Amino acid sequence: MSVYPNAAETAVADAADPSLCAPLPVLGRDVTVPLVTGGEVTYAALDYAASAPALQRVWDDVAAYAPYYGSVHRGAGYLSQLSTDLFENSRAVVHEFLGCRDGDEVIFTRSTTDSLNLLAAALPDGCEVFVFETEHHASLLPWRDARVTYLDAPRTPGEAVRTLERALAHRDPHGPALVCVTGASNVTGELWPVRELAAAAHAHGARIVLDAAQLAPHHPLSVKELDVDWVAFSGHKLYAPFGSGVLAGRADWLREAEPYLAGGGASRTVARRADGGVEVEWHTTAARHEAGSPNVIGVYSIAAACKALTEAGFDRLVAREQHLIAKVREGLAEVPQVRVLSLFGEEAPRVGVLSFVVDGWNSSHFAAALSAEYGIGVRDGLFCAHPLVRTLLGSDPQDVGECGAPEAGPGERSLNAIRVSFGAGTPDEHVERFVRAVKELVRDGAQWKYRTEDGRCVPDRG
Repeated sequence: MSVYPNAAETAVADAADPSLCAPLPVLGRDVTVPLVTGGEVTYAALDYAASAPALQRVWDDVAAYAPYYGSVHRGAGYLSQLSTDLFENSRAVVHEFLGCRDGDEVIFTRSTTDSLNLLAAALPDGCEVFVFETEHHASLLPWRDARVTYLDAPRTPGEAVRTLERALAHRDPHGPALVCVTGASNVTGELWPVRELAAAAHAHGARIVLDAAQLAPHHPLSVKELDVDWVAFSGHKLYAPFGSGVLAGRADWLREAEPYLAGGGASRTVARRADGGVEVEWHTTAARHEAGSPNVIGVYSIAAACKALTEAGFDRLVAREQHLIAKVREGLAEVPQVRVLSLFGEEAPRVGVLSFVVDGWNSSHFAAALSAEYGIGVRDGLFCAHPLVRTLLGSDPQDVGECGAPEAGPGERSLNAIRVSFGAGTPDEHVERFVRAVKELVRDGAQWKYRTEDGRCVPDRG
């Protein structure tokens, strides 16, 4: 079963030659951090799945524009006109980057979470929503006003499609329905069979939204080729800072819905009525859901990142990332105490996101030691995907737990994992240092004592 066009088959074949693409320059690449054991080291940022460092190209583009910053859609002056043109041109750049269809809307939001909550607010009355328990909370939780069917975690891409088809077969065939699915897991990095899931959804009269927060930064995607109805992603995972996101796709549900926020920019005209109230005519374009002063800096940073990734060549970026994934997986495979978490198996195509646990270690303790003793930044916890991580760890998916370090002390088992993630700006040395650090910590133990403070495992300096 295919997963994506031009996916891992091509990337792995090309990855034997890592010189195809050097790491893209990112902010912070030369930052040094202190080690608890003494001295300093260049920081190895391996938490791209949370927030990727900004591309230097993006930062330079934003800095060049900053002196010309002005209000958008609201001014006759030169800077306002320039900023408005830049804002709307950014919309066109994102439309092209996503391979959208003619007529698709690109709406700028604050984040993936905001995008999916916007779509949830635009659902037609009586809409049924189908979502796998494996989703990030951003796509698991927004559907509070709909009838939601939560689907169990599948163990193969084919099982995912069959599970969805069975669920859709029992829905009301005359009412609206929406399927929400990730493109790449924020826990395992595994690619999902989006094209096949979209076909299943459409065959049963449902629509589908793709959470591309972890896909868009790592892999080319096309709304048209995948045949999804909407796609959502965040700028801060796409090497663009400033808190902007995107919801792109079909316009009809969005145009028929009440504005996501009521206010200036969303309204075309406002007039007093004879009864003392106000009569409002709302915009029918993307502006309908973009009330208030827009984050033009954030929007422009997303467009700049789209351009930079396109010009760098996604095929080359994917090939190099597969090279890094191979380094990490081969290194971790040499440590019997390490178990990499996976839904679809070791051979499943994935982006540069891997989660694992280490026998005999509290995951928060291990992550703290990587930071304090090696200058390596990773993530520990449940990664805002609690049901999925609990399933992968073999616990009850309904168990209650919290993100971050539990009260368990170093060496005690904890209901959380460690996540390492990387991308276009990651040099080989960072993943090599990570693999070496894992081996040394498992073999020799931590060099420092740690304690839990405010829910986090930290070096004991007292």
